Amino acid sequence: MEAYLIDGGRPLDGVMEIHGAKNSVLPIMAACVCCAGTCEIRNCPRISDVETAVAILRHLGCRVERRGGTLAVDAAGLARCDIPAKLMRDMRSSILFLGALLARCGRADLVLPGGCALGARPVDLHLQAMGRLGARAEQAGDRITCRAGALRGQEFTLRFPSVGATENAMLAALGCRGTVVLRNAAREPEIVDLAQFLRVLGAQVSGEGTDRLTVQGGAPLHGAAYTVMPDRIETATYLCAAAGCGGDVFLAGAERRSLEAVISVLGRSGCQITEEASGLRIQASGRLTPPGSVATAPHPGFPTDAQAPVMAAMLRAAGTTGFTETIFENRMRHVPQLRRLGADITLYGRRAVVRGVGTLRGADMEATDLRCGAALIVAALQAEGESRVTGVPYIRRGYEALAENLRNAGAAVTLQNE
Repeated sequence: MEAYLIDGGRPLDGVMEIHGAKNSVLPIMAACVCCAGTCEIRNCPRISDVETAVAILRHLGCRVERRGGTLAVDAAGLARCDIPAKLMRDMRSSILFLGALLARCGRADLVLPGGCALGARPVDLHLQAMGRLGARAEQAGDRITCRAGALRGQEFTLRFPSVGATENAMLAALGCRGTVVLRNAAREPEIVDLAQFLRVLGAQVSGEGTDRLTVQGGAPLHGAAYTVMPDRIETATYLCAAAGCGGDVFLAGAERRSLEAVISVLGRSGCQITEEASGLRIQASGRLTPPGSVATAPHPGFPTDAQAPVMAAMLRAAGTTGFTETIFENRMRHVPQLRRLGADITLYGRRAVVRGVGTLRGADMEATDLRCGAALIVAALQAEGESRVTGVPYIRRGYEALAENLRNAGAAVTLQNE
């Protein structure tokens, strides 16, 4: 079993690299299905979820080649509209191929997606969106079938601003006759990135970043090159590591604009975060100041993916911080693990109260999902002595070269193969 071994209790000082955004590159890879030309995806991270998406594309008949940080996808030879259960269950974002296959082929045969166990993540919003566009979308057990003789433009409202359902609706809309107007759309930066990619391909998309998205269906698409935005959650994780440990860290390639809610919390805690020409710099010293209550919300609110690492950064703050999770009911699975280090955390359902302690002590911990793993790393870096973090496959889903990146800032982190 693989494990990260971390000898914590030292400040961070150095440069860390921010890679392409996991939550952007996966819908962009699915979107390549809609285009019969070759798409070059630049700044494509080397993470296991990307490897799964590559396997799906190849199963469908696409040619995929990686050249350094660029992934070339040629979907001209796409010959299937089904995805095996094993690949669907390897990651949650596999559901995004639903809209893409429907737009390209008029049909899709899938099973329910897998991914991190964060609680109920139904696909009803996705299926309802496909239905509003004219598809016959059905779920029987874990099997999903969609058929469409002709997709048609329509104006409709999502019950909840789901990122995945918004992305699926955008992709299916490419195959529609007429105009699709999606109200109560998700506004996350990754939605903006997908819209910009689609425009590069020749699609007519507008309104991204607002709650009203418009797609003119039927526009001819062509191959193109596109650079994926930097990963705002990877950025948040490394900001939290520097905040909790103290020090002076430069995050090369990071952007501030997509992370204002997290930067605001860390700023209230006493961190100095400045934007420079090629990245972000964070400086922190002494014990953090509790930032007050933190509650997750759809963008532009505080991102649910950042809740766990920010909580880990506050474990030694001089006072009490409250965290409320409003998106996923099982997003507090890191709490029992953090207590092994000596953290003082009380859970009240989806609310956690963190009382800062003077010292954390190294311990064995197990990541149970991707962002849980990020929180355990952030906490272990602050703890005196050695910590061992297992559940490495979860962490690999979203972080490229994590140990190497942290070592570049002076952390004592090794990846052990047992």
